[in-house]
Formats: sequence, C-alpha cells, structure tokens
Amino acid sequence: MSIILGLDVTSTAFIIGVPAIVYTVFGGVQAVTWTDVKIMVLIVGGLLTTVVLLILGLPDEVGFDGAMHLAGITGRLEAFDFKWDPKETYTFWSGLIGGLFLAMGYFGADQSQVQRYLTAQSLHAAKHSLLMSAYWKIPLQVLVLLVGILVYAFYIFTPPPMLFNRVHEERVLQSERSGEYAALQQRFEGSLTARREAARQISAVDSPESQAAYLQADAEIKAVRGEALALVRTVSGDRNYSDANYVFPTFITTQLPIGMIGLMMVAIILAATDSIAAELNSLSTATVIDFYKRYVKTEAPDAHYLNVSKLATAFWGVFASMVAIWASELGSLIEVVNRFGSYFYGSILGVFFLAIFWRRANGTGASVGVIAGVALVTVVASYGIAYLWLNVVGVIGVFATGVIVSELTGPRLAAPVSRIPD
Repeated sequence: MSIILGLDVTSTAFIIGVPAIVYTVFGGVQAVTWTDVKIMVLIVGGLLTTVVLLILGLPDEVGFDGAMHLAGITGRLEAFDFKWDPKETYTFWSGLIGGLFLAMGYFGADQSQVQRYLTAQSLHAAKHSLLMSAYWKIPLQVLVLLVGILVYAFYIFTPPPMLFNRVHEERVLQSERSGEYAALQQRFEGSLTARREAARQISAVDSPESQAAYLQADAEIKAVRGEALALVRTVSGDRNYSDANYVFPTFITTQLPIGMIGLMMVAIILAATDSIAAELNSLSTATVIDFYKRYVKTEAPDAHYLNVSKLATAFWGVFASMVAIWASELGSLIEVVNRFGSYFYGSILGVFFLAIFWRRANGTGASVGVIAGVALVTVVASYGIAYLWLNVVGVIGVFATGVIVSELTGPRLAAPVSRIPD
C-alpha cells in the first residue's frame, strides 16, 4: 500500500486509519454495514478483472493451463498435506480441526461479527447473514489465491524487480553495500532468464529434465531474493522486513491500465478501512457496555454514553493504526491477522462453550478461564506450535479451567435471556 501512495508505512497507516475512524465515529454500525456492501462489490469486481488481465498477459503458448501447471510443479497447488505435525502451519489436519475452531471463534463469537447478527431485523435475517458468509467465503478465498498464483505465473515471463519495495531498494543502492546489491541483481536476472526458458521448454515439451531445470532456476531466484532481503535488513535496521505485502501493489501500479490502477487503489484503500471499521465499532461497544457503564458510570443519559463511545472509537482507531504499523513487516497480512486472532479467538469461543455446555458455569469461572486460556496459548505458541492449533488450545484451556473454578465457587445466578425477534 505504501508503494501505491508513495508514502512510508506510518503515513499510509494514518491516511487509511483516520477516515475509517471518522466515519465509524459519526456513522456507527449502519455506516460500517453499508460501506461493507459497496466495498465488497468493488473488490470482487476488481479481482475478477485482474484475473482476466493476468490470463491475457500470459504468452499464447502458455495460457491458463500452462500457468497452473508451472505453479503445480513448484508445489503451489498442493492442497492437502496429511502429515501430522503440530508445528507445520498448513496441513490437512490443522485446516480441518484448527481452522474449524478459528472459523467458529470468528463467525460465532467475535464481537465484530456478533454485532452484525444483533443488528439484523430478525433471527431469520441473522441466520441468513451467517449462511451467506459460509457459502461465499470459500469461492472468494479461491479467487484471492488464484490471483496470487496468476501473479506468480505472470512474473515468470515478465521480469519482476528483485525487491518489490522500491523504498528499501533505493536505500540499499545509496548505501556502502550497493556493490553487493548490484552483484545480486546480475545473478537474479540470469536466474530469471534461465527460469523463463525452462518454462517455455515445459510448455513446448514437458519432460523431467525441463522441470528439473525450472525448479533449479526457481530455487536460485528464491535464494538470491533471500540474500537481498538480508541485505535490506542489515542496511535499514528493520530486522522483520518482508517483501510479501508489496508484490500485488507493484503489479497494480506497473502492469494494469491507468483506469484499473485507480479502481484497484480505491478497492485496496477501502478494503483496509473496512477491515478496521467493524472492529472499531465493536471495540467501542464492548468498552462502553462491558466496562465503562458497569464499573465507571452506571447511570447517565444516553447522550453521555454516545459521546463516550465516540471517544472510545477514536482511541481504538489510533491504537489499531499503531499496531498496523508494527505488524506491516511481519509477513503476509492475511496470515498475520489470523495469527494474531488465534491468540484470542479460541479463548473467546471457550467462554461460549462453557456457557452452553456447562450449566453450572459462572462469571468467576469464565473470567479465570479466559485468563488461563490466553496464558496457555502463549505458552504453547512459544514451543513453535502452528497458530491454527492455538484456537483448539484456547478452547480447551478456558473450558477446563472454567469448569473447575465454577464448581469451586458455586453455580451461576439465573439471568434473563434476550432474543432476536423471529
């Protein structure tokens, strides 16, 4: 994103964050909901158009089938890995079990999603919303992954930059180690040529020899990029720098037609604001209802709580922008978001499980359970366990601790149950 705007990460975060804070503060959940609808149409349309342009940008002798074959040779189409290794992030078992708990925690217990159900006109409408998310998430995820595969295939035949973040590249070129970078650039260009020729050979006559040559050149490109990234980290002092989040923005600004660049810029910026708007609104609601109204000021006019909620939204917006600046260099943003969420989603879901499946559960058990669940997740994560499994660990930790503490402290008090009207 900073490539598109021509700014550093901090400036970009606040340029995106401030508008999101403003329209969430003054528009509330209604503004968030309608913005979601409009952004979804723009994003899906932009991605579909990008897929078409990527396919048209491939050589005629390669085409879509050839691109998929080249991606498959490198293992990018490997959907199932049945290896049972809790330290391996993406396996069949981590996706089936850990992914199940991650999805239940997000769509069933996360406040940003629950607020959508609570603002639905009826129980039927809330169920319909949840089912729509279930049915559409998979094809949309496939579409996003397809774009990534096609961008990889596109850059096989169209020379990509060695580093997609041009700001860091310029910093290295102006440093005392520019000679090392120039030598890496020569190796990189040679490897690109070798990979491109091997890819054309595979398209003409697929053979074990041509595949081996392709894999060797592809591995050399990865190795050179790894050395370039290490050089950037040394020169810039940014030890966590990753180039992953700059690939697609670079493709947009250098390969798409001018009109499409503008549309995709708008789509990405709005998607970034949309991703935090719902969370800001839900954080504000939780802050006011669960903490401020309960422990600070129990009796006050609605106007007072509305003003406090606006201040809370602004506070959480600034906080989220600061976290985004820190997390921007931790790798793929999609993975970073799920990795962060996995520290808490399991524990949140565990509270719901405790309330539903253990009738003698009480508030003390739930509170202590959440603390124990998050602590257990932190300990388990320190041993290198893949983040998807942390959701399962959080549920088990909260439920087990909550049951024990609830039994020791007594049953919960009966409370009125509110329902969404049918």
